[in-house]
Amino acid sequence: MFSFSGQTDFCGRRCVWVNGPVIVGAGPSGLAVSACLKEQCIPFVVIERADCIASLWQKRTYDRLKLHLPKKFCQLPKLPFPEDYPEYPTKKQFITYLENYAQKFDIKPQFNECVQSAKYDEACQLWRVVTVSTSGSETEYICQMLVVATGENAEGVVPEIDGLQEFSGEVIHAKDFKSGQKYTGKKVLVVGCGNSGMELSLDLSNHNAKPSMVVRSSVHVLPREIMGKSTFDLAMILMKWLPLWLADKILLMLTWFILGNIQKCGIKRPSLGPLELKNHHGKTPVLDIGALEKIRSGEIKVVPGIKRFNSNSVELVNGETLDIDSVVLATGYCSNVPFWLQETEFFAKNGFPKTPFPNGWKGKRGLYASGFTRRGLAGASADAVRISQDIGKVWNEELKQKKKKVHTHRRCISTF
Repeated sequence: MFSFSGQTDFCGRRCVWVNGPVIVGAGPSGLAVSACLKEQCIPFVVIERADCIASLWQKRTYDRLKLHLPKKFCQLPKLPFPEDYPEYPTKKQFITYLENYAQKFDIKPQFNECVQSAKYDEACQLWRVVTVSTSGSETEYICQMLVVATGENAEGVVPEIDGLQEFSGEVIHAKDFKSGQKYTGKKVLVVGCGNSGMELSLDLSNHNAKPSMVVRSSVHVLPREIMGKSTFDLAMILMKWLPLWLADKILLMLTWFILGNIQKCGIKRPSLGPLELKNHHGKTPVLDIGALEKIRSGEIKVVPGIKRFNSNSVELVNGETLDIDSVVLATGYCSNVPFWLQETEFFAKNGFPKTPFPNGWKGKRGLYASGFTRRGLAGASADAVRISQDIGKVWNEELKQKKKKVHTHRRCISTF
């Protein structure tokens, strides 16, 4: 990175010229791109709003979290997981892996800098990325290429539910939930039945709380493993050789034998199969790690949608009223790209690339997106490889042009 240290513009902000791409986000996606660029000796700057890498994993995940997929599907480019790691690494192990990854490739993000805006300047054909630090100082990074690596889960989604502000108990989003230990003996309403909702309900039950889980819509619940093999691994094999509809039928048949009829638990399956639903709508199936057993035993209660909250209770759409002490909103996450990136051609209003996978990694004018595939860490790794290769081509072509100009200049001097 080359910078004009000490130079400021008319707004009083520091201006930094980046001789390479600016990468926004130091999560797994940003780290993966950085490592791939590092191997090509291409300079870059990583901007991160938190004070650490992978802040989502370090600060906004619950204690019992493990990777939902086998480690071979979750490792980043250029560095496999240690052999002694279990098949499903814990949160702590994954964070250690990421820290070692950053250290191995000497990735040193600019921490505590939140991007306020990023805009392509047509006049000078460069990106202008303005950040504000925790101390309040502003910096403008000027670059030819911008990699958006803030991810699909940058912000927690808090839905508007009638009466929620009137509820007198604690209300938190899943990103702020750490353990069910503090809820022992309490009646907790978990709003949401995705992987987070299921796991939080399980954790609450394991700590002798009394969780009720809101299941408003249909959802696919699959076993994490089938006949000793990862369900995800099996799905990849089936999709390689069979049409999607047939792979779905086989998965659902095997699931029926293992989990039984989950509709009896109050959970309705979608009409589309789990793989088709994931591929076309990005909705991830739930991988069961014990919650269904708790639901069948009554330790986790499944309830329908919410009508409204009262001061110490909730009314459900079926007319039932539940007395509750706390609420945990397992209502998902969203991209924050529309709040800072001033661009509408490549990114849609929902903060995802308009072009579907696998071609949603590259926009125009040096804009790239890493980690927006709805395919987890494997998708982020694939993006990183493509992005770094593309940047490498541009970088090498520019080097050739510079060498050509220098050579021509020397010839002119020699002739003179």
